Amino acid sequence: METIELQKKKQSKIKSYLIMLLALLLFIFAIDLLTVAMSQLNNNVAENILSATRNPFVSLFIGLLMTALIQSSSTVTASIVAVVAAGNLTLEQAVPMVMGANIGTTLTSTLVSLSYIMNRKQFKRALSAGILHDIFNIFTVLILLPLEISFGFLSKMALSIAHFFAPDENYMGPIVYNKVFTRPLTEWITETINIPFLTMLLAIFMVFGAIKLLSTSVYRAFVVDSFKEINNFIFKNPYLAFIYGTFFTAAVQSSTVTTSLVVPLVSNKKVSLPKSFPFIIGANIGTTITAAIAAIYKTEAAIALALVHFLFNVFGAMIFLPFPLIRRIPVRLASWMGKKSIESRFIGFAYILLTFFIIPFLLIYFSKD
Repeated sequence: METIELQKKKQSKIKSYLIMLLALLLFIFAIDLLTVAMSQLNNNVAENILSATRNPFVSLFIGLLMTALIQSSSTVTASIVAVVAAGNLTLEQAVPMVMGANIGTTLTSTLVSLSYIMNRKQFKRALSAGILHDIFNIFTVLILLPLEISFGFLSKMALSIAHFFAPDENYMGPIVYNKVFTRPLTEWITETINIPFLTMLLAIFMVFGAIKLLSTSVYRAFVVDSFKEINNFIFKNPYLAFIYGTFFTAAVQSSTVTTSLVVPLVSNKKVSLPKSFPFIIGANIGTTITAAIAAIYKTEAAIALALVHFLFNVFGAMIFLPFPLIRRIPVRLASWMGKKSIESRFIGFAYILLTFFIIPFLLIYFSKD
């Protein structure tokens, strides 16, 4: 019996490895297709994209709303990298969108917490854990966005680093394509469809599907068993939790998967809220690997944007992780929100609607001019 079970597990893992490889190839192809499609959009469409993101706050809330709607910051950031690579979006305009995507991705863990709404004590702990991810990203944006707007803090630093990987002084110009292995198929599909906007939509759906497929296959192959076995051990040390959160999320390419796993642990008192926070900080860094993969074969600006995504989360970690007193601020605020939510269950729903949908939509609508 044990031999049969072992054989089934091995077959399942081999299947997951094959799916993972196919998903990675699909992801690279989809990003290449999206880049080509974006470069072929006419000047009016490009101008509309540029004008919509000239206001950094509108750009921030576009990234937030897009991610909240499709529930994948990896898809949004990878797509933004492709748009920048195509020359339809400048690096400075894209930076706030990436920051917004970081906030939008936290919706999933907050939604997971709502499944505990029938149990007051569990709901309080679960919502606190879900909201903690939101608060961390919101605080990081509040600190780094003004620095970026005023001094180009992240974009200039990222460009100086990106120059070593892709020295290209005219990075703002049209993309000079590198002949990647997917390019013949990309060009054939683009010419066959011959409608850049339709090709762009197809590519976005393919990016989303590839990330979901990759996330699921890696999770089944490497994560599902190990996480159950060592979760009690890793949360005892904040730096160990941070490191594991980083690599765990890099493997599954989804911070929403990892942070959503933390919510049940906190709600059932397996892990305390303060001990879960370093893991969440690490998850934010791990998810930047998707943008890094998307930036392969692209321009200096695209590589710089992937670095911006990484630097944004690294600086967030540097602000909160080393200092217990500062680390307690988001934890206490999240705990307070959890307490308020059990006084009125409506608060949890109102928070989600206002933070992720109503406020971003209204700010985008009234700032469109």
